[in-house]
Amino acid sequence: MAGSTHTVTNQAPPLVGHDVFTGDRALTAAVERHLAPELREEALAELSGLGRSCGSLQAREWGEQANTNPPVLRTHDRYGHRVDEVDFHPAWHRLLGKGVAAGLTAAWTRPGGHVRRAAGFLMWTQVEAGNCCPLSMTHAAVPALRADPGLAAEWEPRLTSRVYDRELRPARLKAGALFGMGMTEKQGGSDVRANTTSARPLAEDGTYELTGHKWFCSAPMSDGFLVLARAPGGLTCFLVPRVLADGTRNVFLIQRLKDKLGNRSNASAEVEFDGTWARRVGEEGRGVSVIIDMVAATRVDCVLGSAGLMRQAVAQAVHHCGYREAFGAKLADQPLMRNVLADLAIESEAATTLALRLAAAQDAAGDGDERERALLRLAVPAAKYWVTKRCAPVVVEAAECLGGNGYVEESGMPRLVRESPLNSIWEGAGNVQALDVLRALGREPLAMDAYLTEVGLARGADHRLDAAIRGLLTELADLAGAEGRARRLVERLALVLQGSLLVRYAPPEVADAFCAARLGGDGGAAFGTLPPTLDLASVVERARPGA
Repeated sequence: MAGSTHTVTNQAPPLVGHDVFTGDRALTAAVERHLAPELREEALAELSGLGRSCGSLQAREWGEQANTNPPVLRTHDRYGHRVDEVDFHPAWHRLLGKGVAAGLTAAWTRPGGHVRRAAGFLMWTQVEAGNCCPLSMTHAAVPALRADPGLAAEWEPRLTSRVYDRELRPARLKAGALFGMGMTEKQGGSDVRANTTSARPLAEDGTYELTGHKWFCSAPMSDGFLVLARAPGGLTCFLVPRVLADGTRNVFLIQRLKDKLGNRSNASAEVEFDGTWARRVGEEGRGVSVIIDMVAATRVDCVLGSAGLMRQAVAQAVHHCGYREAFGAKLADQPLMRNVLADLAIESEAATTLALRLAAAQDAAGDGDERERALLRLAVPAAKYWVTKRCAPVVVEAAECLGGNGYVEESGMPRLVRESPLNSIWEGAGNVQALDVLRALGREPLAMDAYLTEVGLARGADHRLDAAIRGLLTELADLAGAEGRARRLVERLALVLQGSLLVRYAPPEVADAFCAARLGGDGGAAFGTLPPTLDLASVVERARPGA
């Protein structure tokens, strides 16, 4: 009789054993929309395969294990030799190997590669976001290395390989390689021009010796790193290999690993250079312009990562509320909870739709489309600012939908909550993005022309969007003293762009809800304040994770 009190009822089953790709209607629609017809069949099949892996119990267990067992720094071996290695749990290597094999560093090697990779990256973030950092850095290093055709020819095949080789050995002996990045220093932070790391030229042309430090160095067990240092000609980009060609270790002194709020499976390190060998990438004094393409690519990944976290949080909330009953009905069928879920769902879909539009622009820009390249110049920092900032409140509200269950580690929601602020901080926090948008507005008129052309494609379809565009044009007409209101301006740029995309591509009930609440002012500061006259049931049903 004692056991009868432990009968378990009214609990949602775990959200496992499903296809994360085909069950995400906004994502599948975006992939179909942005890929050429001849690419769709292969891409959809490939992404569905990855989606089933993402939704599997095995992948969920790997994510939990990697997060529960964070990396450990070993500075010396048993004999006292300096080794500077980071040990990871086996689950980390399984995740990273799967991500590499899925092509998450190979966007540059095939038509439609950025859209296909973006969809995969958005899904893989939902399994364990920490391992996405080295995947992102490796992917983003390719355009920076192209500043030196010789280096690009040597390294690009390794970085875009689908082979994960974890061993530290000369890159020429490896079938695949990963890259990290080190830009910020203690005294400078986002102001990389304050960097003090010095680069002394060596006898061999293009080679240098680095002395200095990096306050944040991503993925310290990578095969190579792009870093900034001050050469005689000014701030310059360098490639620092982890292992030299003769098999000896380069001087790469890991001082400690950061003890972070979230992203705990991933190692972020403080490193010292003391006579470290490096190859110059591009010309002396052009370091920022060389590495800026890498930064732009990682910023797109911040948008994708936040969209992925939001999608996973909303999927968990809708799934839970579709099973859980209270006061005689399923939570998802109760008007107030339905309003909350619908509000979260439109935020998630807006993020996904914008993120995949950026990926499509990357593909087009790579094919020589200058209008798309100009659009990216403005849309990337605006999207990075807004989407990453919306992530944390969405995830926290979604956790609340699970009640006390959402506050318990086994639900997975606390890990999402801890991860949710990360993309807003990394690769330039909010003010950095807002100021970057102002620079684009002031210096690159083609960027604003491309943006207005894009949002103008939806003109006349929704009166609230039309009014928001007119209001935005008024704000853009006078940029004097704009720095103090830059966040407000960038927020409006992002919202209008999201609204225009949803009006063109999303179901009417989704676009209507977004325009009402985000552009028309018919919504409150908290989630769950949509006008009750909208078709909220259809919005929630669209967000339900499919089988």
